[in-house]
Amino acid sequence: MQDAAATTDTIAAISTPPGRGGIGIVRLSGPQAATIAADLVNLHKPLEHARARLADVLDTPEAGSERIDEAVITFFAAPNSYTAEDLVEIAAHGSPVVLDLLLRRAMELGARLAEPGEFTQRAFLAGKLDLTQAEAVRDLIDAQTLTQARQAASQMGGALSRRVTPVKQDLLELIALLEAGIDFAEDDVEVTPLTEIARRIGTLQPPLAALEASFARGRIVHDGLSLAIVGRPNAGKSSLFNRLVERDRAIVTATPGTTRDLVTERISLDGIPLELVDTAGLREAHEEAEQMGIARSREALADAALVLVVLDATQPLNDEEHSLLAAVEGRPAIVAVNKSDLAGTDGVRLDLAATESAGLVALATSALTGEGIAALRERILALATGGAAAEPGMLTSLRHQQAIATARAALADAAKANDGGIPHEMILLDLYRALWALDSLTGQTTPDDILNLIFSTFCIGK
Repeated sequence: MQDAAATTDTIAAISTPPGRGGIGIVRLSGPQAATIAADLVNLHKPLEHARARLADVLDTPEAGSERIDEAVITFFAAPNSYTAEDLVEIAAHGSPVVLDLLLRRAMELGARLAEPGEFTQRAFLAGKLDLTQAEAVRDLIDAQTLTQARQAASQMGGALSRRVTPVKQDLLELIALLEAGIDFAEDDVEVTPLTEIARRIGTLQPPLAALEASFARGRIVHDGLSLAIVGRPNAGKSSLFNRLVERDRAIVTATPGTTRDLVTERISLDGIPLELVDTAGLREAHEEAEQMGIARSREALADAALVLVVLDATQPLNDEEHSLLAAVEGRPAIVAVNKSDLAGTDGVRLDLAATESAGLVALATSALTGEGIAALRERILALATGGAAAEPGMLTSLRHQQAIATARAALADAAKANDGGIPHEMILLDLYRALWALDSLTGQTTPDDILNLIFSTFCIGK
């Protein structure tokens, strides 16, 4: 991707999703955006900043051409636009034919097709957004739950930057203090005591530690998790799956072994994206189709982030279930003792006690009556988030987490060097390493190849 700040070209793209719709938008940004737009359509009034203008989209650019659509043109003059350049948005009816016509004509008039994320990259390079805010634009577009959208909107508003900025400021003050002591040592500038350096480094670590801890929930909100539902045939796995999905997604019969293949469905559990995987019942099978289904079940069990083991409250544990409980020991797992409405209280208590040796939380449930389903949802959510609470400015990507972890490690090295009486010049190397890590988070020192990788994941037109 080209350096948008160093170019003088005008870019154009269709900014709405492919296909037919009520409205479709063609966006232009660059020094010729207004000129191209004026030649592209027949404006009823001249363009004016932040004003919408009606215009006719003509069949051909020649005089006397027939009108094929009516559009609304909005012009934003530099620097008061998303990209800090002259920007025009042409909102026509969402006909792919009309939008393609407008885009092709814009390129004939001197624009070039925008690369993925180039509008947002220009906004970033112009200082309109920092890198965390730019990444949040992509996250908002990709959001599948309201919680994801809220998190992205919070990041777009600078929530993460606001958490990092005070730490960076304190770090810069410490660096300046040490630099002054080195540069002006001959002018009797007092050398900063070791205890003061230690105190200042110590105050930087807690907010960074809290920020890094937020990744536990932020990553889950951003990426979601998979949950495999496993157990013996006819234990009620598909019925519980349907209860959690809240519709009859999986086939349920009284015949054991009905599920032969994986059935998946994505749901939102209190805003957490969760992919449920209903699996074939685990048992010794002779039919080839069921054997293949059981093999896939074991693969799903191995790959899932969370496991829901379903036991039958009316049946004693068999060898397969004992092996299953041993296999999930130490993993994030829940045991649902299903069909609790059909078993006596003593029977349910027996099965619940049988899971204690594996260190698993067991809940009595009934997919038929709905008993225990609410508690099961709460337990799944608690297991998914690890009890971490939502907070503004959470870390949501591995890139963010690695930057904070690098900064914390550098500060720890600086503290160790200070305790050992190492010269300030060497301590400064660690402090600068921490500063560069924090700068990479918001984009001040991010290499071009990383920027290109980030913006290439955007859709064209954004």
